[in-house]
Amino acid sequence: MTLSVPTAPPVSRDFVSPGLRTVLAAALVLLAVAPLWTGPAGMRLLMEAFSLLALAQMWNLLAGYTGLISVGQQAFVGLGGYLFFALAMFLNVPLLVAIPAAAIATAVIAVPTGWVAFRLKGAYFAIGTWVIAEVFRLSMAQIGALGGGSGISLPVAIVRSLSADRFAREMIMYYIAFGLGVVSIAAVWGLLRSRWGLALTAIRDSAPAAESVGVRVEAVKFMVYVFAAFYTGLTGAFIFLQKLRITPDAAFSVNEWTAFVIFIVVIGGLGSIEGPIIGTVLFFLLRWIAADWGTWYLMAMGAIAIAVMIVNRRGVWGALQSALGNLSVLPVSRRL
Repeated sequence: MTLSVPTAPPVSRDFVSPGLRTVLAAALVLLAVAPLWTGPAGMRLLMEAFSLLALAQMWNLLAGYTGLISVGQQAFVGLGGYLFFALAMFLNVPLLVAIPAAAIATAVIAVPTGWVAFRLKGAYFAIGTWVIAEVFRLSMAQIGALGGGSGISLPVAIVRSLSADRFAREMIMYYIAFGLGVVSIAAVWGLLRSRWGLALTAIRDSAPAAESVGVRVEAVKFMVYVFAAFYTGLTGAFIFLQKLRITPDAAFSVNEWTAFVIFIVVIGGLGSIEGPIIGTVLFFLLRWIAADWGTWYLMAMGAIAIAVMIVNRRGVWGALQSALGNLSVLPVSRRL
């Protein structure tokens, strides 16, 4: 008698669109040579876009894959900025070393703050992250060496240590921003394709089910929280190098560093790598069209976000996937 052994069903990834990959590659090359075809104003706009894209990828990693809805990510933007200023001004750390050093210090601080935040669940976690950010904002406003409530500017001599030539400084900062945006995408893609990515996907689909098959849900969530803090701090350090001035209100602004980032992720597509890319493009397009509308501009953003969630809560990219059959540019999902 012969026993037949059932074979495991084949595992497949999402459908990869060669056309969209070609478009993405062409856009990447075009952006890599942007200093050749755009001026200083265009480069500064692109630097802002890359910075917001990096922040959006980190928030999407938190909310889209671990269910950690944070409204306090501005805490790590501000910490990264202030630690960068402190390292560059008071310890004379070279600027290109101070940026990653500030990010590492931000990640270290995120460990105890994360321990506090993880004592809270659901909506209480979201509120807790905002409270933590406010504590940091008020604390920085009390430090006189860092300018107190009025803030502090980066001395010209320190800025010129990056390069004596202004155009060369702009070029260096542009490629730092370009690297931040591209590496944020590559890092999240690499993470999601690894064994950690399988755990994150399982947590996103069902945390109890993930735990039942051996995934250490809380440990994975905490790891992602600290990693997101590191990269957000890295981005925050660069943002305030570009601005050359930092104040508590600007560094820990919930509108600038969390509300806009949430909008980008929601309209682009929560729980996908492509979503924040689309969301960033749509955000800057909307800002270009409606920036002169005053408060109507913010109301329009809110209305668009609500409309997108009503039509498809997975955002624009989710709607495209539904219509075109699991379309993907950077596939991470596995299906039987």
